[in-house]
Amino acid sequence: MPILEVDFICLDERSTSSDLARRIVDGAAEVFGSSPGETWVRLNLVDRSRYAENGGGPPEGVLPVIVRVLKRRSPRGASLASEVEALTQAIAKACERPPENVHLIYAPDAEGRVAFGGHIVGL
Repeated sequence: MPILEVDFICLDERSTSSDLARRIVDGAAEVFGSSPGETWVRLNLVDRSRYAENGGGPPEGVLPVIVRVLKRRSPRGASLASEVEALTQAIAKACERPPENVHLIYAPDAEGRVAFGGHIVGL
C-alpha cells in the first residue's frame, strides 16, 4: 500500500511530461516489489516561482523533487538505507533529475492510523 505524494518543482507546468506520474509509480512499485494497484502516486506540479529556499536558493538550474512516502510499515536500519537508495535512483530516473535533487520524507507507519474505505490499515 505504499503511497507517494510527489512535489515536482518545474519551470513550466505545461511542458511537464503527461506520463510522469506513471513513470514514477512504475519505478517505485519495482523498488517495493508491489503487485498491480498496490502502489499509488499523487503528483503535484509546483511552478518554480512557487518554491524557494532561504539564502536565495536553490542555485540556478536546480529543480528539487520532494517525495512523501507512506507505507504500512517502513523498513528500519540498513533495510531502510537500501530502500532509500533504490527509491531515490528510481524517482531520479523517472523525473530525469539528478539523484541529489530527490528528497524523501518517510511518514510514520500507516498501520493502525490510516483508513481506506472505512477500514483501518492493519486491523
